Amino acid sequence: MTMEAVDPRKYNLSPRTKLLKDGSGSIFIVIDRKSRVVMKDGNRLVKMAKNIEEVNQKINTSLLTSAPVCSKTKKLLYQNNISVLSL
Repeated sequence: MTMEAVDPRKYNLSPRTKLLKDGSGSIFIVIDRKSRVVMKDGNRLVKMAKNIEEVNQKINTSLLTSAPVCSKTKKLLYQNNISVLSL
């Protein structure tokens, strides 16, 4: 599965945000760190996904992370149709 980098400014996101796009057109928000992804991050990710959706409604958004994800945060992300995948 080949991934290509996407300019986050296209989706009104911070230039520091790392986005990848796969062949099917899905967008992945990448968080590569050791510390846990907690609710504060989850709320930020939901806002990012909404920004991406405003630009392109048909796009699928997922989280790609190497960090452990808090169970409540995982639940929040799934409720907002954001799947969680590990790097």
